[in-house]
Amino acid sequence: MHDPSDHGAITHVAGIEVGHHSDSRRPTGCTVVMARAGAVAGVDVRGAAPGTRETDLLAPGNLVDKVHAVLLAGGSAWGLDAATGAVRWLEEQGVGLDVGVGRLPLVPAAVLFDLHVGDMKIRPDAAAGYAACAAASRQAPEEGNVGAGSGAVVGKMFGMQHAMKGGLGTASVTVAGVTVGALIACNAVGDVVDPATGLPLAGARTADGQALRDTRRALLAGAPPHPLLAGSNTTIGVIATDARLSKVQAQRLAVAGHDGLARAINPVHTMSDGDTLFTLATGVREQHPGMLVLATMAAEAVARATVRAVLTARALHLNDGLRLPCHADMVSTGG
Repeated sequence: MHDPSDHGAITHVAGIEVGHHSDSRRPTGCTVVMARAGAVAGVDVRGAAPGTRETDLLAPGNLVDKVHAVLLAGGSAWGLDAATGAVRWLEEQGVGLDVGVGRLPLVPAAVLFDLHVGDMKIRPDAAAGYAACAAASRQAPEEGNVGAGSGAVVGKMFGMQHAMKGGLGTASVTVAGVTVGALIACNAVGDVVDPATGLPLAGARTADGQALRDTRRALLAGAPPHPLLAGSNTTIGVIATDARLSKVQAQRLAVAGHDGLARAINPVHTMSDGDTLFTLATGVREQHPGMLVLATMAAEAVARATVRAVLTARALHLNDGLRLPCHADMVSTGG
């Protein structure tokens, strides 16, 4: 596995800021990845149960070529309301597309399902999105149980009682003076695995809860999965680069990023996941090493950020009895 002490951050990309809002009333929240000057954007939706906003405008054949932020949130479809708050904050800052009578901020969004963790009536709203923008900075963002990763859970294939805490992670790689970073909120039904070995780092646990079950091997051995509520899992994230890209190239980078999810999550892109990745290209660097290299960098950054999401997660114990250990717990118990 890549050295976790040298993981970088999406904010290493020039022109990118990140802000979180975490709701203290229950584990949920939202995260904004902001490009105030505008960024050429793309998206690729692979999961079969996505919850998204403003993704159609990112199609390469459509008119708008730049957006001003991407909003990631918990709360399932209710959480999309957080993007409205981000739009309001950006408008107040004078950020947005000039439409003659004012500036219109463009903020695509995606959500994950965290309604089984705590009181589902508490979910990110417009005020949460506004607060995330107000908290945004160029500093390396906090990881783990924060923002959109606050209520994230992984390894739910055999029931929530055997699952573990997911979270939010970030990473970046730099080649030839160009940086590609990723920020991932991981709420996958599958396990998060070490890309180098394929062995699970966090995911479904054994019946006694003391060890990792290895979902892939269990399914191939004939273990029946627990009945899953469609759309109750999702990994969402943003890839950012300072390279100058067209909309077609930005969309291709989002496609390549899903290779990183496939390296770090098993199984991934299931009928119960809404896996969605966005790209933001700030264009600060005019020259770049070519799309083949950038695509390789995107996949690597996504894989590393996904691993960070579980390495930095903290255990969660709720009043209703739900216990979600984290990666560190399993290491300490020898699991």
